Amino acid sequence: MPVAADDLGLRPLSARSVVLSLLLGSHPPELPARGLVRGAERLGIAEQTLRVALTRMVAAGDLVRTETGYRLTERLLRRQQRQDAALEPATRPWRGQWEIVVITAVGRPAAERAELRAELTELRLAELRDGVWTRPANLRREFPADPAGVTTRFVGRPDGDPHELVATLWDLPAWAERARRLQERFAAATDLADRITVAAAIVRHLVADPVLPPALQPEDWPGRRLRAGYARFRAELPGQLLV
Repeated sequence: MPVAADDLGLRPLSARSVVLSLLLGSHPPELPARGLVRGAERLGIAEQTLRVALTRMVAAGDLVRTETGYRLTERLLRRQQRQDAALEPATRPWRGQWEIVVITAVGRPAAERAELRAELTELRLAELRDGVWTRPANLRREFPADPAGVTTRFVGRPDGDPHELVATLWDLPAWAERARRLQERFAAATDLADRITVAAAIVRHLVADPVLPPALQPEDWPGRRLRAGYARFRAELPGQLLV
């Protein structure tokens, strides 16, 4: 069943997306050129098209040419780490505490503000109000260094019902509905190119999962099932494309 670029926001498969799918799923993230060419050809992408994409990705700083092939640059290694964390988020028992990050610096350039917002979002924090970000303290991860001192971190407990606070911070019904629709679309896609297209959308969606403690999750939360399905596919993909 071919997939279409509908309201799920599925992106058409391109030579660049094939390269990223293969390298982001490889540990270490390096593959020989012949393997990338072979994988692209199995998805209907001509060798010349793939090699043009590789050249452009090197020029754009996405890839580094090695003696045997291509590998991801440091910038995309961070993306791979986020992807891996989205599949296997490290958690700890939740005892009712919340992380609170307050942005204390003012007058910073717009680009710096946008970068900080993206960084806090990657940490799965949500903005309660302008300059105040929070989430349940159930994740195990390191906060990046803050040499400029633009934020202050606290741990606390809300006075009210934490479920109400969660509903204020995240639209959980919308996330769950999209997750179920992606699962259905993935199960219906029989062509490998279509499955890769849906799988890429699944990864983007998993990055946005707040990974709440079980006590704060709605019933039948689909996050774990979505992760498990994608993990199986990612493990099988190199064997389907690179043999």
